[in-house]
Amino acid sequence: MNQIAIQTIFKSAGQPNRRQIQRWVDAALEGSNKTHSCVVRIVDEQESAQLNEQYRHTQGPTNILSFPVEVPDGIELDLLGDLVICAPVVKKEALEQHKILAHHWAHMIVHGILHLLGYDHIDDDEAEQMESKEIAILKKLNISNPYTEVKTHE
Repeated sequence: MNQIAIQTIFKSAGQPNRRQIQRWVDAALEGSNKTHSCVVRIVDEQESAQLNEQYRHTQGPTNILSFPVEVPDGIELDLLGDLVICAPVVKKEALEQHKILAHHWAHMIVHGILHLLGYDHIDDDEAEQMESKEIAILKKLNISNPYTEVKTHE
């Protein structure tokens, strides 16, 4: 089992528990031939905005930030890095996108872990590869494609 440290700085209704987060991290890392560890930090909008500004030079809070560990050559370390998830933004997005909150949390965790593994979505080819991987992982968790628009009845 992969090791996770959870830092809950902000608490709100609907946040996943440790078991759920562990399940999602393990699903994203399935197939890896070694165990990994990471930190999952759940924060408010203020901390997310501060980190987003400091590290991405972007204003305002964001759903998830990933901080991969850069290990020097010759050093064995199983630490992937840190994920910083803004609970209020994830909840707001789930409502706006008509998604089940737990499913959106799962998507954010899987998305973040893939970033820690080196996946990115800067160009179209990278984005397509990363999204395909996310969709496949989430499908194994019985979660539908997060990139499909949900039709609502008015």
